[in-house]
Amino acid sequence: MTGGPNHETRRQILYWRLLAGVFNADQQPTLDQASAGIVDDLGLPLAMLDPGMSIDNVVQRYPEMTAEFESLDFSETVDSTAQTVDSAAEDAGHEAEAASPRPVGAADVRTAALVSKLLLNVFATGSGQVSATQLAGWQSDATWLRRCLGEEQAGAVQGVLTGLEGELVSRMRLREVLADPHLAAQLTPSMSLIEQLLRDKHNLSGVALANAKRLIRRYIDEVAEVLRTQVQQTSVGTVDRSVPPKRILRNLDVDRTIWKNLPNWNPQDERLYVDRLYYRQTAKRTVPARMIVVVDQSGSMVDSMVNCTILASIFAGLPKVDVHLIAYDTRALDLTPWVHDPFEVLLRTNLGGGNDGPVAMAMAQPKIADPKNTVLVWISDFYEFDRSQPLFEAMEAVHRSGVKLIPVGSVNSSGHQSVNPWFRERFKNLGTPVISGRIQKLVHELKNFLD
Repeated sequence: MTGGPNHETRRQILYWRLLAGVFNADQQPTLDQASAGIVDDLGLPLAMLDPGMSIDNVVQRYPEMTAEFESLDFSETVDSTAQTVDSAAEDAGHEAEAASPRPVGAADVRTAALVSKLLLNVFATGSGQVSATQLAGWQSDATWLRRCLGEEQAGAVQGVLTGLEGELVSRMRLREVLADPHLAAQLTPSMSLIEQLLRDKHNLSGVALANAKRLIRRYIDEVAEVLRTQVQQTSVGTVDRSVPPKRILRNLDVDRTIWKNLPNWNPQDERLYVDRLYYRQTAKRTVPARMIVVVDQSGSMVDSMVNCTILASIFAGLPKVDVHLIAYDTRALDLTPWVHDPFEVLLRTNLGGGNDGPVAMAMAQPKIADPKNTVLVWISDFYEFDRSQPLFEAMEAVHRSGVKLIPVGSVNSSGHQSVNPWFRERFKNLGTPVISGRIQKLVHELKNFLD
């Protein structure tokens, strides 16, 4: 098959097969047969049309495909897909105004085949029971998709991917998988999987419980490594000007020394005579900052619970930072004794239940000894059981006393959140707007407080 029009038709067939696979569970033998002919003509393996074969398996069997998947440009792909849909709309008799598309070539058809394979693997999740192997394959394909999209575009679809993964995990016989060491070893820890493990941990025992704990700890270690990199530059005090600087070479302030000695410049011999050296002051104040982290452990806040527990443990490991951790639903639990070990913290939490913020505030307030040197981080969606006014009044009082109040709607990987509008508006008026989105924002706020 040669010629521009044929290339456009072949590309449309591949994309229509993609759309049918994602939105229609019924088989499409005509599209499948036509796509097989196109793939064969392109010199691609028929494995490209096998929905049960992950991208990892494809590139393992056909190493020459690796570079093609790694170099996919999704920005061009989105534009070409839109052109295909516009063209189809015109064919159906609908009005569609679009710029004249550039001629479609064989390379565009090949890209369409690669894109269709990747998107079908990720978004056509089917129905029925999911095995550990299938979940691992989907997670790998989702990683390929994020890589091809790039950081910005991947962030836009992260919420959708998280939802799909959660659905797949819910369709697994997770307890049976955990009880089999071989199957459990195939699981890749993710937020969706960790949430399911935390919810079901009381029903696990023996080998299944041991494998669940191994997965939880592995996930914690992976997230902690990322967060530790973001926190490691945090200073833990301000310079104490009352302490004279140490007169050592490392602290020498060269610029200030030159500036202060400029009157000693001798133009005859073009030399600067230095009669005094100036040093930087580096001594830090020794009063530790107190960080009180209060986390809503109701079912809607699992992602935040996990991330903030890990983050609290990292800050607790810094010198001169005194971290306290409280989790609550309808009751409050002081987890400070285990704040250095997020694994132990998570095993002690009970996900689910409602929200009773005043109960947690009653536990947090006695911990505020020096308001000016205290930060209160409150992570919740702020949907309270008819106790919104008392909680906000208590938070307002804490803020007025000098405590740095940081209300957080959620800190997660997707950046999506839902916060009670009543609280959101009042926090904004108080001058303490709710932090939304990714955990990096909270890290930034905490670093500013500690600097």
